[in-house]
Amino acid sequence: MEFLENITFWEEFWLIFFIIIFAWYVHDKYVQRKHQLLVNYPIIGRLRYLLEELREPFRQYFGDEKFYESKDKLDWVQKACRDKPNYASFSPSQPLPKPKFMIRHANIVLNEDEVDDDFTVTFGENREKPYRANSILARSAMSDGSISPEGTRAFVKGSYMGNFPINSGEGGVTSNFFVTHEKYDPKYMTLVEGTAFQKKIKDIVKYFFNGAVAADVYRKLVFGKDEEAETYILDMSKKIFYRPNWNLPLSAFPVQVPADMPDIIFQISSGLYGARDLDGKFDPQRYQKVMRFCRMTEIKIAQGAKQTGGKLAAHKVTPAIAYYRNVKAYENVFSPNRFPYANSIEELFDFVGNLQKLSSKPVGIKIVISDIGNIEPYAKEIKKRVDEGNDSYPDFISIDAGSGGSATAPIEMMERVGLNIRDSIYLVDKILTQYGVRDKIKLVASGKILTPDDIIIIMSLGADFIQIARGFMMSAGCIRARYCSGTEGKECPVGLATQDKSKRRKYFVFKQAQKVANYHKNLLKSVKGMLAIMGLKNINQLNKHRLMFLDKDSRVHDNIDDVFKRRLDIGKDMEDEYHESR
Repeated sequence: MEFLENITFWEEFWLIFFIIIFAWYVHDKYVQRKHQLLVNYPIIGRLRYLLEELREPFRQYFGDEKFYESKDKLDWVQKACRDKPNYASFSPSQPLPKPKFMIRHANIVLNEDEVDDDFTVTFGENREKPYRANSILARSAMSDGSISPEGTRAFVKGSYMGNFPINSGEGGVTSNFFVTHEKYDPKYMTLVEGTAFQKKIKDIVKYFFNGAVAADVYRKLVFGKDEEAETYILDMSKKIFYRPNWNLPLSAFPVQVPADMPDIIFQISSGLYGARDLDGKFDPQRYQKVMRFCRMTEIKIAQGAKQTGGKLAAHKVTPAIAYYRNVKAYENVFSPNRFPYANSIEELFDFVGNLQKLSSKPVGIKIVISDIGNIEPYAKEIKKRVDEGNDSYPDFISIDAGSGGSATAPIEMMERVGLNIRDSIYLVDKILTQYGVRDKIKLVASGKILTPDDIIIIMSLGADFIQIARGFMMSAGCIRARYCSGTEGKECPVGLATQDKSKRRKYFVFKQAQKVANYHKNLLKSVKGMLAIMGLKNINQLNKHRLMFLDKDSRVHDNIDDVFKRRLDIGKDMEDEYHESR
């Protein structure tokens, strides 16, 4: 006892430390039987698991970029969304690898003020209500559910501020897509208002803290433990919560898309979310109601490497998501692989025609291309219907690249299914042109498109319009930690791709919305600059002859058709072989 009374603080500290280490050593070597490594290397072997845990979130900060061609492209996105000058000093830190496409510049270049500011694209010219997009760019499909409510609101606000379209994703048009819609009519909205006392508490909280905290407190005061509280949007000025009441008759909904909403592309997947009844069947009335707020429809037949149906893990299916999708909360939501009205291309086109009649607006399909056999049947059926005077065919075809897929996809498919977007767009443009129907269809491209040079190349190869997912994700704060699915107990650390309330409620909606708008603005600004050095006055002047190809041996090829003939082996012999096999 006298010994213990005389030891100093540091002697006591080190004694306790060594006792803990010894106990830890004994546990790892003689007790635990979970990790083989720790039996031979107790304690220090745990460094492996620590470093493995840190590898993904810290990967981007140490070492060269492999997935996006170069780290410089990622830096461009980060500067663009912050509206900073996008110049590199001395030389690229990581030059683009070969082979690569090169852009032909003009002998006599243009000044940027000589290039048109017109980046509009028109879909469904022959429909009763064609859609004229104000930009060649859209935020690609990301479902509210895979993305947090706050993340969706940031994208919607950014889309509205930047005046560019936003794809709803297969989760449907949820309440969060109405966050900019403040001139709503109560006849199609459900309104909930707090008491005078609750409003006063909100004002006090806002005075001492901020609007986000005040809104959260006010929501809890008004709704209590109502599990559907998050399905309501708060009108901060009126202190009223609102959400669309989809149970009202179609006549209650606006005839024209409200001016204070962004241009929404409504995506329908095999799960039919947002356009289905309680039994999971297609609901024409619900579809028509949703389309009162949307510009056109995209039917998702396939997406990236996710050739399976969309999957949302049970922990992400909150009561709010269950309300939006007409499913049960906290149960896995796995959509079928095959679209229910696409058992044949003829049936799919008939369904397209049905949607066109119901909405009077353009309808397209989203597919992935592996070879000529994926696109030629579509081209053949379009040609057949055009010749018959039947206009029940897609107004546009969205082509997705084979890699990735909405942040989460089966790893075994990511490098094995589908061509990259450049090969895909070239092939689809070629086949539709051969069948004489290219002028009937708009081509939409998506897949690892981040920077202005990507846009120029893809549009030169045949795209009319581009949907971007990864670039907009990064502009909205994504740090590429690769914890999007949350299936291993790891949630998106910034609150963008998670339903974890503790993380997502700290997400800066207004700040990130501005960055989303900035990214779009600077993409178009730099595209215009590239058109100027190419000597082109309008984006529509781009074509494959504006490109060259530098192969892995640094040989320059100036005939792009020959390049793709070798890359895709789509010469006459292959086409004849394909036709014979049919």
